[in-house]
Order: sequence, then structure tokens, then C-alpha cells
Amino acid sequence: MGHVATLLRIIAVSASLLIALGFLWFALDESDKGSREQVSKIDDALNAPDPTRQQELLRQREHGEAREAIDDANDFLLKPFAPLVDESNSTWARRGVPTLLALLLYGLGGLLLANFLPKPDTKQRDWRGVPT
Repeated sequence: MGHVATLLRIIAVSASLLIALGFLWFALDESDKGSREQVSKIDDALNAPDPTRQQELLRQREHGEAREAIDDANDFLLKPFAPLVDESNSTWARRGVPTLLALLLYGLGGLLLANFLPKPDTKQRDWRGVPT
């Protein structure tokens, strides 16, 4: 069971890092757009947590391969939480709430689950002893 817990921890931390990196890039994009109000619709499409196919194609043209791979993983991880804030007018709320919920579920929840798994027996027994 020790290997399963280790694998679960690695998955939880990796998912959390992908989510955090995706949100960091979102925040950098938002801070950079200050004076570019004329492209707000395009920018909203680039930062949607659950993009449509057309928004996805637009985003692929704007971002490099590495960033797009992280954005795709981030979209997959945030997709279950995106409908909770679809009606919001705030780009920050549409991105921040799913990010926070995903970090809680995948990061904290995954680590807690790994900690609840049975620990491997690490007692050193003498070869002469009777197995217990």
C-alpha cells in the first residue's frame, strides 16, 4: 500500500502544480491586458476554464506548445467546477472559484486520502523470531 499512497501523493501534487501554474498564467494575462480593452472578448475566450472548440482553437494560436499543454490539462482538471460560476460576469470569479475548488479537491483531498491509506509494515524482525 505504500506505493499506492506515494503514487497518489505524486498525482495530487502534480495536479495542484498544473492548476497553480495555469492560474498564474491567467493572472499574468489579466494584469497584462490593462490597456487592451478592445480585445476583451478575445481575452475572455483565451481564459475560459471550460473553453468551446472555437475558443480552444483561438487559444492554440495565441499560446506556445508548452503553455497550451498546461492549459489543456488545466481545462480538464477545472471542467467539473466551471458550471458553478458560468453565470458570473467576472473573469476572475469564473477562473478563481474553479481553481480554488480544484486545489481543495485534487491537492488537499488527494493528500488526505494518501495519508489515510494503510502504512506499510516497516518493523525489522529477527529471522529467528516467530512471525506475528
